[in-house]
Amino acid sequence: MTDMSLDKPAPEPPDRGGRGEGGDRADEHRARERLGAVRHEVAKAVVGQDAAVSGLLVAMLCGGHVLMEGVPGTAKTLLVRTLAASLSVETRRVQFTPDLMPGDITGSMVIDSHAGELSFREGPVFTNLLLADEINRTPPKTQSALLEAMEEGQVSVDGVTHPLPRPFVVAATQNPVEYEGTYPLPEAQLDRFLLKVVLPIPDRAAEIEILTRHAGGFDPRDVAAAGVRAVASAADVEAGQRAVKRVQVAPEVSAYIVDVARATRESPSLSLGVSPRGATALLRAARAWAWLSGRDFVTPDDVKSLAHATLVHRLGLRPEAELEGVDVGQVLASALGSVPVPR
Repeated sequence: MTDMSLDKPAPEPPDRGGRGEGGDRADEHRARERLGAVRHEVAKAVVGQDAAVSGLLVAMLCGGHVLMEGVPGTAKTLLVRTLAASLSVETRRVQFTPDLMPGDITGSMVIDSHAGELSFREGPVFTNLLLADEINRTPPKTQSALLEAMEEGQVSVDGVTHPLPRPFVVAATQNPVEYEGTYPLPEAQLDRFLLKVVLPIPDRAAEIEILTRHAGGFDPRDVAAAGVRAVASAADVEAGQRAVKRVQVAPEVSAYIVDVARATRESPSLSLGVSPRGATALLRAARAWAWLSGRDFVTPDDVKSLAHATLVHRLGLRPEAELEGVDVGQVLASALGSVPVPR
């Protein structure tokens, strides 16, 4: 089998609209076509970040969250804004700073000047796509304010639970080159992110394309002027989420995922391997990618395609391995290579 990659467009799905469950199948087919068209819309404003777009779509279909890592200027904010515009969903941005308080994210109780009593004022977390910019620049107390929202899809204030809109995805960014004054995310919170996607510096051709667009008048603050339009909706995301849950996983593929997770736990370079939650996350992500690719079953190639984005941030290197300059991605690749691929 050939290896697949998230930076390659998924193949065109076969037309299955009129079979089996009739209307449901037709809705699924339309949702897949529309979500596939999102790539084209995002590319009108963002150049060379196809893998990140795929990761965000997979996370939305899984009801998961994404940690985006890249140096400043790699279009992390523009990517999220453009994706929200092409999906016709609400998005908000929070710049995480050392003085940010938990209530600044979740909302707080305020006095209603008309009624003269306390009422809940929603924070920016009440949106569909939340951009948590430079999440590692705020203290752990504020970072943890997102945990309930990310895990439960709700916010609790003064003993009252407030459900968040659906879909709800956190796209958190962190800068990998400047750690002074930052608060690294603890393993427990890293584990809450379904995927970690790295936004690289674009290659030469892509960078020339970026400069050409800017020379032609492109304004990153006005994606509508770039021709970006809504080609999908929250309803399409929800239809996709229902369809992904019906994607079949053969016993040998489940066993393959478990063996990959166990191989990381046995690696001499790692102090922390993949937990059962991580193995489950890989299964969910692989199902979403299979569905986007037009299949109703998961292949080992789907698992391999999502393994690095799903697992690498869940691994911890031993101190001696860090001193030797061992790369955690290489350790994961070695673990993947040590597991026989089912045929």
